[in-house]
Amino acid sequence: MDVVRINGGRALSGTITVSGAKNASLPMLAATLLTAETCTLRNVPDLSDVRFMIEILSHHGALVEKAAPGVWRVTAKEIQPRTPYELVRKMRASICLLGALVGRLRTADIALPGGCVIGPRPIDLHLKGLARLGCVISHKNGYVSVDASRAHGTNVFMGGRQGSTVTGTANLLMAAVLTPGLTRIDSAACEPEIVDLCVMLQKMGARIDGVGSPVLTIEGVASLHGCDHTVVPDRIEAGTYLLAGVLSEGDVTVRGARTEHLGAFLDKLEEAGVVVENAGPDTLRVHGGFHRCRPVDIITLPHPGFATDLQAQFSVLLAHIPGISLITERIYPNRFMHVSELQRMGADIAIEGATAIIKGGMRLSGAPVMASDLRASAALILAGLAASGETWVQRVYHLDRGYEQFDTRLAALGADIVRLDSSEMPNDGADD
Repeated sequence: MDVVRINGGRALSGTITVSGAKNASLPMLAATLLTAETCTLRNVPDLSDVRFMIEILSHHGALVEKAAPGVWRVTAKEIQPRTPYELVRKMRASICLLGALVGRLRTADIALPGGCVIGPRPIDLHLKGLARLGCVISHKNGYVSVDASRAHGTNVFMGGRQGSTVTGTANLLMAAVLTPGLTRIDSAACEPEIVDLCVMLQKMGARIDGVGSPVLTIEGVASLHGCDHTVVPDRIEAGTYLLAGVLSEGDVTVRGARTEHLGAFLDKLEEAGVVVENAGPDTLRVHGGFHRCRPVDIITLPHPGFATDLQAQFSVLLAHIPGISLITERIYPNRFMHVSELQRMGADIAIEGATAIIKGGMRLSGAPVMASDLRASAALILAGLAASGETWVQRVYHLDRGYEQFDTRLAALGADIVRLDSSEMPNDGADD
């Protein structure tokens, strides 16, 4: 098992281009099953989650070819409807196949995904939406089966306790584009990844109105055709690299940072006093560090609110800013698994319910720490960049789910960071 070692205190400098968005690529790969014609996807990141999705598409009968780095061609002439647990358990996002299978085959038989360390992610809203379309849904032996032979367009409300469901919206979209009649989705997710999926589906011949709004109207068509589509840049990766520049007190330019996708995040950076410059089309630059910054309060919310996927990384910055900052997590209330590890490095953070109270102002010190999930992995590496001494981050396989070559790309900016085998950790490190 790999670990990442960071020697902190080095200012990052240079330009980096973000990869394609993981959370757009996965439903788009699923959407290729909606047609028998070839779909070409470009700017697809090289991630373990993407490789798992490719494996699942092949299991369903699709021909998947890697045409070039970041370019995949998928031809799904004949596919089958069953997704076994052996594949689903590797990646929760595989549930986004549900809508594509229902849309194309009018039936699906997919294993239910398991739990998640950051809290429950139920698919009840996904199934509620499909039921509203007239699908017959049954559960048996850990599988959910859907019969959409009599499905028809209707009005569907997709709001839940934590707001709109992103993957649920994607699933209902993919089912509705080939369902007869008019479907109206109220409280649809507005995330850029959903917008990008809509654009891809429109290229395939889908009829979708209201793209980018919480109300989507879909007129079902008889069939879809192939397309050529470039995946939108990853806004979470862009935000993470901007924070890396700030925390290292460096000078970092990030290409592929779309301000329209990062509005709430950039607003909080600027409220804290971080200097963010427009350095060209979809390009942002940070420099000058955080010494004159001030505390802020953050509440995570569905887009266009502050993204929950940037909460852990931002908490590292707040731990360095003098004063008391608050982060309230409204999407995944249990998403503070990184806090105990930051405390090992000297952070003064207390958790009260769904709120982290951060008393900032002290420089962290390196320590062996354990990553619990994808975004926690990135946060701990950012903490290591800013800390004094040596930080060892374990369980970095989480990192490979959502960041393409994160350690080597940081090294290219000047970070003292290297990936090693866990056997090379000091003996007083935490156990794997």
